[in-house]
Amino acid sequence: MPKLLSYYTNSITAINRLFFYLAATLMVVIVPVMLYEVFSRYLFNAPTKWGMELALLMFGPYFLFGGPYLLHLKGHVNLDVLHQRVSPNVARVLDLFNQVIIMVFCGILFVYAWPLAIQSFEFRETSFSAWNPPVWHVKFTVPIAVALLGAQSLAEFLQLLFNKPVRQGTDS
Repeated sequence: MPKLLSYYTNSITAINRLFFYLAATLMVVIVPVMLYEVFSRYLFNAPTKWGMELALLMFGPYFLFGGPYLLHLKGHVNLDVLHQRVSPNVARVLDLFNQVIIMVFCGILFVYAWPLAIQSFEFRETSFSAWNPPVWHVKFTVPIAVALLGAQSLAEFLQLLFNKPVRQGTDS
C-alpha cells in the first residue's frame, strides 16, 4: 500500500480507536445513573426527572462512536456461512463490495443527518421533558459518527484492495 494511503488508514483507525475508548468510558457514568434511578424509583418510590433521560442521551453517543472501530475489529454481524464457502478471492470481492455499500449508506445518512443537527443547533433544541436538557449537541453525534464510519470503511476498503487476501481465523 502506498505510504500516504497507509498513513490515512492508520490515522483513521487511531482516531476511531480513541472515540471507541472515550465512548466506552460513558458506561462509567451511565451505569451509576441507571442504578441511582432504579434505587430511587423502586426502593424510595421517588423517581428522578433526569436519570433515565440522561442515560438515554449518553447511550446514543456510546453506541454511535463504538461502531467505526468495531468495523475495523470485524465485530459487526457478518455472513460467515457464505464467506467460508467461497475462495479467498471471492470473499475479498464480497468484502470490497460490502465496504462500498457501507460508504454509500454513510454518505446518504450524512446528507440527511447534518442539516438536522445544524437546525437543532440553530434552535437550541431541548428535549421538552420535565427536565428539559439541551439535546442539540447530542444530535451532532449522528453525522460525526457516520462520517467516522464512512472514513473507517474507506480505510478497510483500501486495506482490502492493497493487501493480499487472508482467510479469517488463520495465522498469517
